[in-house]
Amino acid sequence: MKEKALIEALLFTSDKPLSLDVLANLSRISNRKKLKTLIEEIIKEYEKEEHGILVVETPSGYEFRVKPEYAELAKNVAPTSELTNGMLKTLALVILKENCLQSEIVKIQGNKAYHYLEFLERKGFVRREKKGRTRLIKITQEVEKYFGKPLEEIKKEIVKYEER
Repeated sequence: MKEKALIEALLFTSDKPLSLDVLANLSRISNRKKLKTLIEEIIKEYEKEEHGILVVETPSGYEFRVKPEYAELAKNVAPTSELTNGMLKTLALVILKENCLQSEIVKIQGNKAYHYLEFLERKGFVRREKKGRTRLIKITQEVEKYFGKPLEEIKKEIVKYEER
């Protein structure tokens, strides 16, 4: 079995980013340096112009993504988002408030916000840092990659949506 092809298959099949540990375990490639080199080769291959997808490294691992220039058209055939409406609302609140406290989000959305924020952190969209008895919530660049737009543009769209 070709190791690079196996890594591609694992990344393609997974519905979430795969960490080096998971990839090492599933591919049975115990040499981390070799595994990292294979992943870097895959990343370079998919950066070429003839590909419509690429491999990105997120805080939680590696995954395939549609290139930003194809994202708008590709979303027409994409399966429904794994982000629920509640999660999207939570993410929108954090984007608009920028560096807000978890307690603020919970006041607005209720206790479900804890679950939403945990999920958003696992997906790499937010970072949560302990601040007293609560946590400071910060947006990561993962949001821009996911939506294929700069954060300022995403904010404008959220505001436009709220005005409707």
